[in-house]
Amino acid sequence: MPLNAIIKPSKMWNPWHGCHKLSEGCKHCYVYRGDAKRGIDSSIITQTKNFNLPIQKKWNGEYKIPSGTMVYTCFTSDFLVADADEWRTEAWEMMRIRSDLDFMFITKRIDRLLEVLPDDWGEGYNNVTICCTIENQDRADYRLPIYKRAPIKHKIIICEPLLEQIDLRYYDIGSWVEQVVVGGESGFEARPCNFDWVMKLHNLCVEEKVMFWFKQTGAKFIKDGKLYPIKRQLQHPQARKAGINLW
Repeated sequence: MPLNAIIKPSKMWNPWHGCHKLSEGCKHCYVYRGDAKRGIDSSIITQTKNFNLPIQKKWNGEYKIPSGTMVYTCFTSDFLVADADEWRTEAWEMMRIRSDLDFMFITKRIDRLLEVLPDDWGEGYNNVTICCTIENQDRADYRLPIYKRAPIKHKIIICEPLLEQIDLRYYDIGSWVEQVVVGGESGFEARPCNFDWVMKLHNLCVEEKVMFWFKQTGAKFIKDGKLYPIKRQLQHPQARKAGINLW
């Protein structure tokens, strides 16, 4: 969560729905789990009825989403998934038009970004935060060099689900990253998250003066060598109780 999201109203905008599993972090995707319960095929990417939500207006001509809102974008898909290429230009345009809103999306496909940026992007739109997901060292070493070079004004690294210890020491995150978010995996088939891995990332953020958010423990949490099953409703509160967030 970027710092300004703490004090701003927020809104969810999913211009399209569905995705394709790409890497280890996708194995137990929460969108796939939720869709399966409703008999929906998550691998089929479809435009949603709220595609143009940012520019929808009320009867009096005012925008439905008020100025200053944090808009969490494409959280039931990946904004850079290839299946949405035909719609993305229009989505970028809505972000440009609504420069009074802050948009944030998370991607595992940062390697596609340069292919699909709008012509006027330059070094990035001031009102767009692009977050890059890394779940293990392999994906960190592939995605982060691309992410670091990418023309983006606001960058957040998402280590979720955190599947193993990740070493970010060689990426000089203090010079280009605003925040690191860490979380375990939810669901009955969740893979364990170790508090030692969380603290390694936390301690680096302390050294580098980067904001840190321990978002959730996950369903299986290891601390001091002991495995704890954590109920879904307690995974966020238990993470907060650790008292290690840095704002």
